[in-house]
Amino acid sequence: MARACDICGKTQQRGNNVSHANNKSNRFYKANLQTVHVKDGSQTKKALVCTSCIRSGKITKAV
Repeated sequence: MARACDICGKTQQRGNNVSHANNKSNRFYKANLQTVHVKDGSQTKKALVCTSCIRSGKITKAV
């Protein structure tokens, strides 16, 4: 299973490392995922959530 945000589905993206000599090699930009305790109704569960979802208030963190 790929590491993806449980809320928005954000995963890694692909790009290139570009050297000073303009040589290109593959690289991956990984999403900044954090494991947080999320309040889901009356339950509390762990979720893998990207930081942009945490900052924008798409989840409510459990205390």
